[in-house]
Amino acid sequence: MKTLTSITIDIPSDLLLAINADEIELKQNIKISLAIHLYQQEKLTIGKAAQLAGLSRLEFDKLLSNNRIPISLLNKQDIEKDAEKLL
Repeated sequence: MKTLTSITIDIPSDLLLAINADEIELKQNIKISLAIHLYQQEKLTIGKAAQLAGLSRLEFDKLLSNNRIPISLLNKQDIEKDAEKLL
């Protein structure tokens, strides 16, 4: 069984009104934004980022694609090294 840790973020009520989102929607958006950020920073794998976002791997892949974020963080050198290993 996985344990959960809660983190509290204080947001002024006027900003919450300006965002025009309810608390549940805002929490989900924050989790998704954090997951994307940590994935781009290579702090989380794509699978763990999807888990943080509360999405399936396929849903997270689609989210990245819709936001023009590559689903693979491999660069040209990584691909060339992997190709050399196969030869």
